[in-house]
Amino acid sequence: MTTIENVGDTRTADLRSRVSELHDLRARTAEGPSPHATERQHAKGKLTVTERLDLLLDEGSFREIEQFRRHRSHGFGLEDQRPHTDGVVTGWGRIDGRTVFVYAHDFRIFGGSLGEAHAAKIHKLMDLAESSGAPLISLSDGAGARIQEGVTALAGYGGIFRRNVRASGVVPQISVMLGPCAGGAAYSPALTDYVFMVRDIAQMYITGPDVVAAVTGETIDHEGLGGAEVHGTRSGSGGFVYDDEESCFADVRHLVSLLPANNREAPPVVPTGDPADRRTEALLDLVPADASRVYDMRDVVAEIVDDGDLFEVHASWATNIVCGLARLDGHTVGIVANQPSSLAGVLDISASEKAARFVSTCDAFSIPLVTLVDVPGFLPGGDQEHGGIIRHGAKLLYAYCAATVPRVQLILRKAYGGAYIVMDSRSIGADISLAWPTNEIAVMGAEAAANVIFRREIAASPDPEATRAQRIKQYRQELMHPYYAAEAGLVDDVIDPADTRAALVDALAVLRAKRADLPSRKHGNPPT
Repeated sequence: MTTIENVGDTRTADLRSRVSELHDLRARTAEGPSPHATERQHAKGKLTVTERLDLLLDEGSFREIEQFRRHRSHGFGLEDQRPHTDGVVTGWGRIDGRTVFVYAHDFRIFGGSLGEAHAAKIHKLMDLAESSGAPLISLSDGAGARIQEGVTALAGYGGIFRRNVRASGVVPQISVMLGPCAGGAAYSPALTDYVFMVRDIAQMYITGPDVVAAVTGETIDHEGLGGAEVHGTRSGSGGFVYDDEESCFADVRHLVSLLPANNREAPPVVPTGDPADRRTEALLDLVPADASRVYDMRDVVAEIVDDGDLFEVHASWATNIVCGLARLDGHTVGIVANQPSSLAGVLDISASEKAARFVSTCDAFSIPLVTLVDVPGFLPGGDQEHGGIIRHGAKLLYAYCAATVPRVQLILRKAYGGAYIVMDSRSIGADISLAWPTNEIAVMGAEAAANVIFRREIAASPDPEATRAQRIKQYRQELMHPYYAAEAGLVDDVIDPADTRAALVDALAVLRAKRADLPSRKHGNPPT
């Protein structure tokens, strides 16, 4: 005879059995489709999804969702292959205790290709990240759209792109490229805020080498077409490039520590032992007073910011301008600085694009901007003009003019012509403009200006060189002396270089409560 107690025991035993089955299924799913698939992944020099998540997230913090989802496709060889996860792992975890949402392609399953179920998991995660107000990180290692699922796979990408755009400027979006990313799939990283790539294993391109060869006759391999080095140095599509996954994930974690969780929060403040009023005496020797001599602007930045730590973006692309995140008195700031050691620090097409994107990203996430100016102008030449230097230079101008975050400009040495205006001058909305006693702000350099203004006098002179030298000296003394701009109210203060850190910290502290009223409009129409 069955008693209530016996029924209870039977149900308890049944539940325990089912829980055991659940744990076994979870374990098998996490291991991947087979040991051989994992071996092949490792043979390519790549980590598995689980290994990657362990490097990215705080230990034990990952919570997976939709682990048991499988595709519903029939035919074309997929009816007998319905692995759990459908080739993408989705969920959330923590980085230094702060929540992030992550989706990671599993190349061991269908080559990480995207189908309907695969895309639906990503859509769900992206919606959660946006509604929860937390960063979204994608670990890309996939072969593109799943051919067997046809147009539904393409529609899945469309849903991702739409969500990338909707979340733009709302939550930080970080793409980590750890394998192939071809065709339409490459547009998602391009829509995100930051792109990390690992050499030898990551590639991004719209059309692969075979298609390129068939259409153009050009022979090129995967690395030469869209490898990490190409995008890190030439195209500008890769913001950070690494030799291995371990160092890549370490820097992803560092980047997250510098960013706010969303556009409604301020970036995290980190206590520092670096005194806010620390004297920067080394700057007196780092920067030559002679405007024609080069130096490395990174050394200047290292001397100014907390503990010398600059997290540079696009370090190997458009090297004539330096953009990166750092901290001043524990607060995250965006640094934009001309680089005299590369092309004399001129602005060109690539530098303008790089800085414009960086300024816009900082503004979206309430990161104050510090602009260090030492610029001789825009790069002249037919290639630049025909390539659209006006349009691209206007991108940087637009980004600064639209930015409502605290903005501090510091002019170290030369600031000539339109490039001076574009580098966050007071006239386009910098809140505070500071300058060193070595500053030279003018329409152009004294030599060029004298040759234009006094060309007839110089040509008619019995000693043209002496006359030219005299007029150059006169122009420099009257229109380019360190206090000319300050007298005109275009520079707020001329400071001792040794006081640079203290002056910047103080200025940013004053501006921390800045509020900006914008005109009512749907959106602006920036140059493209």
